[in-house]
Amino acid sequence: MGGNYVSDLMEVLARDPARTALWWQENAISAGALIARICRAANGMRARVRGPAAVGLLTTNPADTIVLRYAANLVGATAVHLQTANAVDPLDRIDVGALQDTARLTLLAVDADHLATARTLCGKLAEPPTLVALDALGDDVLDLSAGHDTRIVVGDVDPGRPATVTYTSGTTGAPKGVAMSFGVRRMVLRGLPADPDTVYLSTLPLSHSSGAIADLALVAGGSVVLHPGFDATAALAAVARYGVTRMAVSPPQLYALLAHPDVGTTDLTSLRTLTYAGCPSAPARLAEAVRVFGDVLVQAYGTSEVGPITELAPADHRDARLLGTAGRPVVGEVEVRDPRSAKRLPVGEVGEVWVHSPLVMLGYWHDPELTASVLDSDGWLRTGDLGRFDERGYLTLSGRMSDVIKTRGIRVHPVAVENALLAHPDVRQAAVFGVTDENRVEHTCAVVVPRSGSGVTSNELIHHVGEALSPSHAPADIRFRAELPLDRAGKPDRKVLR
Repeated sequence: MGGNYVSDLMEVLARDPARTALWWQENAISAGALIARICRAANGMRARVRGPAAVGLLTTNPADTIVLRYAANLVGATAVHLQTANAVDPLDRIDVGALQDTARLTLLAVDADHLATARTLCGKLAEPPTLVALDALGDDVLDLSAGHDTRIVVGDVDPGRPATVTYTSGTTGAPKGVAMSFGVRRMVLRGLPADPDTVYLSTLPLSHSSGAIADLALVAGGSVVLHPGFDATAALAAVARYGVTRMAVSPPQLYALLAHPDVGTTDLTSLRTLTYAGCPSAPARLAEAVRVFGDVLVQAYGTSEVGPITELAPADHRDARLLGTAGRPVVGEVEVRDPRSAKRLPVGEVGEVWVHSPLVMLGYWHDPELTASVLDSDGWLRTGDLGRFDERGYLTLSGRMSDVIKTRGIRVHPVAVENALLAHPDVRQAAVFGVTDENRVEHTCAVVVPRSGSGVTSNELIHHVGEALSPSHAPADIRFRAELPLDRAGKPDRKVLR
């Protein structure tokens, strides 16, 4: 498949340049203004890009992130999303995780918040990338916004080349750069539906699936409301103010919306699709969400490496028996296989989820050995997730293979214990994980956020889990917190909790 997905998108934007394409900090950015910003940045990059090139993105402002990704891809370069930062050690949370990945960049696009980090990175390299920005940040940074050339110049790109590199959250090991091709990004843009009147509220990182949803909204003729992160108060207010029709959250963020005091008084009638994804969800909370939000809930199970895998549709949420599942396959083929032999398992047996999809990644950026460990010669991807199919074709997930806790002679799946805790009326949120003591014995531990005014005790919850599952599943230790620490994707940060 030839062509460039950004030129497809720009063609749609140009049809109605006066319409609002983006909302950022209450400022409306028209389609015409967005085109001009993208073209100025692209033409500034083009003079410094020769042949296959990579442009790193190190920005906070989501509007800048969109402009810079489109600009880099418009000139045929790979956009590499670099996530940061820790105020004490600015290199600590760069998801690249290694300076050699930064050394592969031709350009490094930054903003004021990350300029010091970028300079530190470049100072460690013999041949650093050129620093660029959408602002005047210093003599050592090329200002891509200073040009007046807003012509759209685009040619076909090799569909097999990487358009984007997104680093996984790193919750199960070192972060990995997932490379997606130009062909896949164009396939997603042309193949997945969106309504012309879509107003998408983006609160999750644009480097991941939220960026693809933003693309779909814009190419359909809709608009995107950009938030720098998730805040339940701000999200509810945005739905009412902008008439948001679509939003995506993680399960912990969905629970935060449910617990918010404004959820019952906010006008949510515009909302048609509320997607939750990123980690398994508790059936008890989903039943509550159906009562609050109605028939708008969509559970999406997927990975950075392959995109969407299964989906639980709004109508499925009315069947209590399905709330513990991740839905049915939506793209390609999905199988449950024995983790050791790779043989397909029958209905009802738990194994590793394998996927064969046209949307699968090219591989891990500059890491063929790691790529070969998850992609076989026939194009099947090992997800590392555990699950089982039922007789109706619905997939139930048990969690990550690496998260399974071996304790008291049994294997404990954290998801099962979390669901048991979340079924208790005094528990608002919960995260379960294994901790190894000085004798190298693993124990099940939990961190719980109680409902406001609750006097629930750890012993009470331990007894509750023991009755719901078995005494061997009951956590050895339960701690209480006012909130769960979440990573950038909205998942419980088990590294911090552990």
